[in-house]
Amino acid sequence: MSVEYAAIRTRLEDGVLFATLDAGPLNLLGVDLVRDLASLVGALYTDPTTARVVVIESASPDYFSAHVDLTAVPQYTAEAAKAGGPGDASLGMLLDKLARVPAITIAKVRGRARGGGDELALACDMIFASRENAVLGQFESGTGALPGAGGVQHLTRRLGRARAIEALVGADDFDADTAERYGWINRALPDDELDGFVERLAKRIAGFPPEGVRAAKRAVNELTLATPAHIRSDAATFQSLVAAPESRERLDYLAARGLQTPGELERDLGKAVEDFPH
Repeated sequence: MSVEYAAIRTRLEDGVLFATLDAGPLNLLGVDLVRDLASLVGALYTDPTTARVVVIESASPDYFSAHVDLTAVPQYTAEAAKAGGPGDASLGMLLDKLARVPAITIAKVRGRARGGGDELALACDMIFASRENAVLGQFESGTGALPGAGGVQHLTRRLGRARAIEALVGADDFDADTAERYGWINRALPDDELDGFVERLAKRIAGFPPEGVRAAKRAVNELTLATPAHIRSDAATFQSLVAAPESRERLDYLAARGLQTPGELERDLGKAVEDFPH
């Protein structure tokens, strides 16, 4: 797997591909990062024997991925379509394809993973997060939309109905300990133990006979993943709602206060979506 990417740094070691998101301080899921993710996912299907485990992490200590680039929804959607064809033109279907790759995938979360960034982590087979600084959330309801890239499907299956509704319509931030208790992530780990734990687990899995590992993943996927029809429906709803006048009004208000730029608003986005003047 020798592909070079603009927004993802990769390192292959002992059957483990470390894929580091490196798309600026917020790691917004925009054109460059979505293009690279589509290429990476395609490579994992084309050459499934090289990387037995993939660890997705961030170059930023503050943001795993803040969310999608809300100024470029049509543009990143066009890049996502390259992974599945024009009939599946959505980030949700790209992440669904990621969820089904033959390799085992692990999200290592430091900093904030919200919106599409959280949905990227949820598309992975496992999530391990820093106890001290990981923050997860789906803020879309606070702007008049809903998660459109798998968040509804994954969180309902992981958290159960009541907690999923809390997470989705409350639109608030969750710390790593709460996320672990809810079943959102596998484990919250002390920050200084996170790297070593994930690397040991990834290399352990990569050292096992691959067919058994892949068979186990396929069996679990068949029992737990949403159907493509559900993912497509959520994606279409998101794309419709995010263009609605009320949603645009709220997003414009947040943009004027610093949305999509490093600063206080992005750090506390779960609180910021509540502070809309009525």
